[in-house]
Amino acid sequence: MATSASSKLSKHVKQEYMNLPQGDQVQAMYIWIDGSGEGLRCKTKTLDFKPTSVDELPEWNFDGSSTYQSEGSNSDMFLIPVAMFRDPFRKDPNKLVLCEVLKYNRKPAETNLRQTCNQIMRMVEAHSPWFGMEQEYTILGTDGHPFGWPSNGFPGPQGPYYCGVGADKAYGRDIVEAHYRACLYAGVKICGTNAEVMPAQWEFQIGPCEGINMGDHLWVARFILHRVCEDFGVVASFDPKPIPGNWNGAGCHTNFSTKEMREDNGLTIIEEAIELLGKRHRYHIRAYDPKGGLDNARRLTGHHETSNIDEFSAGVANRGASIRIPRAVGQDKKGYFEDRRPSANCDPYVVTEALVRTCILKEQGEAVVDYSKQAA
Repeated sequence: MATSASSKLSKHVKQEYMNLPQGDQVQAMYIWIDGSGEGLRCKTKTLDFKPTSVDELPEWNFDGSSTYQSEGSNSDMFLIPVAMFRDPFRKDPNKLVLCEVLKYNRKPAETNLRQTCNQIMRMVEAHSPWFGMEQEYTILGTDGHPFGWPSNGFPGPQGPYYCGVGADKAYGRDIVEAHYRACLYAGVKICGTNAEVMPAQWEFQIGPCEGINMGDHLWVARFILHRVCEDFGVVASFDPKPIPGNWNGAGCHTNFSTKEMREDNGLTIIEEAIELLGKRHRYHIRAYDPKGGLDNARRLTGHHETSNIDEFSAGVANRGASIRIPRAVGQDKKGYFEDRRPSANCDPYVVTEALVRTCILKEQGEAVVDYSKQAA
């Protein structure tokens, strides 16, 4: 199993330095989504004050030509702080700072999909849209081979690994536990974790979060996972189908509800929303992975607990459907539904915006209404 060279360095030596006092200064690690729409970047700024809200944080800039976001002849891009968390790696009083990216002309970068999502979420605040996203991922060595798998061959077939315990069933629990605790320390709304069906595949759940907070918290949870894996010398992959063949893919099942769905007889509102979703299946498939459905096509085959990418379906407790209504929701006649189509590498801003557009704003057809131009 190939691991990164940095993981072999002595963490005890590093800790000697991390224990040094830092005076009244704060290290703020600015985090942003790069031009791939999937990768995360970060760099650190020293502050001479302890920020209590994100509004106090200064704007910054970076070289967009090195992050697939601009040309070298006009490379400066702006980092606009939008969410702040405690830093579980440097610890208090240091901060993690999630940022939006603006181009030289102050317009959103192509992969800054937060801004339109935020506009849509503000429009529907009265409906209190809640989200919970179940992020699946696979732990790999730096050679791309799944962590814990035999170097030449495959582990035993799927069956004993989901929520499994034991060295022959759970591969990489140390990483999962470290990530969970780091998220709790940071203030990320992580609500659970479990081993998944394929060995070396795991899931953590974020939520419930309202509106734009869903995307913010999931992106920071992903950053923390990458950073934890860096310390262990392994890689977290969000590829929707990391291993071809008879192995489960990786999704990001998204649970959604509105205030009306959570109230008595909310099931009728849920059913109306599902009917609307069925009419816009192709739009949602395009929104649910960064490559417009190409990544998800490898995963949504109708096998391995997925629906077929070309067909829309819904059912109570049906994990082979596009939309699953939990059994308890069917019994209580209120609650939420689960959209099982988003891929593990989806952009949560795009997924949550798409659900709101279809289920609350009741947009129809394949085109998307640009509300920002309407507001202007």
